[in-house]
Amino acid sequence: MKLLEGKKTADQIKEEIKEQVAQLTSVGKRPPHLAAVLVGTDGASLTYVGSKVKSCDYVGFESTLLHLDENTTEAELLAHIEKLNQDPTLDGYIVQLPLPKHINEEKILLAIDPTKDVDGFHPANFGRMALEMDAFIPATPFGIIELLERYQIETSGKHCVVVGRSHIVGRPISILMSQKGAAGNATVTLAHSRTKDLIALTLQADIIVMALGIPEFLKADMVKQGAVIIDVGITRVAVATHPKGYVIKGDVAFDEVAPKASYITPVPGGVGPMTIAMLLKNTLLGYLRKA
Repeated sequence: MKLLEGKKTADQIKEEIKEQVAQLTSVGKRPPHLAAVLVGTDGASLTYVGSKVKSCDYVGFESTLLHLDENTTEAELLAHIEKLNQDPTLDGYIVQLPLPKHINEEKILLAIDPTKDVDGFHPANFGRMALEMDAFIPATPFGIIELLERYQIETSGKHCVVVGRSHIVGRPISILMSQKGAAGNATVTLAHSRTKDLIALTLQADIIVMALGIPEFLKADMVKQGAVIIDVGITRVAVATHPKGYVIKGDVAFDEVAPKASYITPVPGGVGPMTIAMLLKNTLLGYLRKA
């Protein structure tokens, strides 16, 4: 069993981006600029956005954090988004989800300029990705593809089972892995909570992508020997005896599945760090498209 070390790989990508930014600024060009919009004080969102800002600083990006009050109206948020759309110095921005319940997330995502949609959530980017056209790819699926490529994991002709059909991870990764490319050409089955006899499918799989959001759902008896396991899940599980009061668990029962796997991502330290690295990469791509 070998670990697919997302943190180590993400650090390598950041170093590559940092070097490229240094080359750009050394000849008088401005650095790439990424902004994040955060509405309210959700703890997980604050932590995530904070790590994005820190990563921007490290690679030499300019970063802007627009932190709005919980009671910001939908109209006010849309006005801020229009300003970001019109800002010529801004290469990409994200609107951190979830948004407060009084704001329609779909309306907000549709208002984002697709050429600055570095999260890759806008229908224009999703559609272009599905058609194998130039597009921003959602950061988490992008990170999974990058991991598979950098570890030179054979995907061509393999059976990949994706468990989870979200628009952020499950659906896009199922599309990407079926496309032509270094980490593509797989035969993909997209499974979900209504799939009958899921175990029969996972036992056939050469590659399993778990994106269900149920801690330790995938057990050893659901996996064949030598399978590649990608765990996207990240859930806080309460543990009274732990100093933090919780532990982070993935969708895979790591300790029992790992001995059967050829490659497996840990949680934490697997797919998570790759997501931020690929957000930076998308921002750089957006910058270079305008150059």
